[in-house]
Amino acid sequence: MTTTAPPKNLRDFYENPAVPVASGTPRSLRQARMLAAALGTADRATILDIGCGDGTAAAVAAPLLKGHRIIGVDWSQDALRRARTRLACQPVRGELTDGGLPFRSESVDAVLFSEVIEHLVDPDAALDEIRRVLRPGGHLMLSTPNLAAWYNRALLLAGVQPVFSEVSLRAIHGRPGTEVVGHLRLYTARALREFVAASGFEVVRVAGAPFHGVPRPLRPLDRLACSRPPLASILLVHALKTPAPKT
Repeated sequence: MTTTAPPKNLRDFYENPAVPVASGTPRSLRQARMLAAALGTADRATILDIGCGDGTAAAVAAPLLKGHRIIGVDWSQDALRRARTRLACQPVRGELTDGGLPFRSESVDAVLFSEVIEHLVDPDAALDEIRRVLRPGGHLMLSTPNLAAWYNRALLLAGVQPVFSEVSLRAIHGRPGTEVVGHLRLYTARALREFVAASGFEVVRVAGAPFHGVPRPLRPLDRLACSRPPLASILLVHALKTPAPKT
């Protein structure tokens, strides 16, 4: 069991420099390749990396998205301070509430939303706000840990708390791992697809990505599981903003 200083609230937790604000490179590369293919030969696109953390993921994606503008967005001042050293464009502070992103409606071509939704109290409001800033037909590239990853299925059968799931912000209880990262929600591939579609998006593709925290001897199996997204460690979703329903 590992412990961190007890947070006073969720915001206090994410402002703690000891809390990880970056995820693995393999996921970032796969997601960037998916977005690059989706944008195709489009002119200079405005891409928001919402929940950019320390800017690592955007920095990894940048070489694959040359000619486009990537803007990091986060609510944590500590994360933004670190991101400024990695991003070409100045990162900005924003929140996933109604009007909480400092961008005009329908002004953004694509959103990278990587390893964020599992941390949110209100994911419905978050997708509503993302939908607000995306232009019609704009791209949402969302990634999140898979509750039904191949090893989580085995752990549950053994009565062990699944990887990625957390019962406390102060310590790890009953699951493998060494870091408390603040996960509040977890999704299966089916649940994520249904949730994104219900939020006003057309799901184009669900893919899988490996998890950097898998023990080295098991990494070949983890990479193999990516060919079956419902079993993969990380779920990658590409979705398009659909027109608002007529009233």
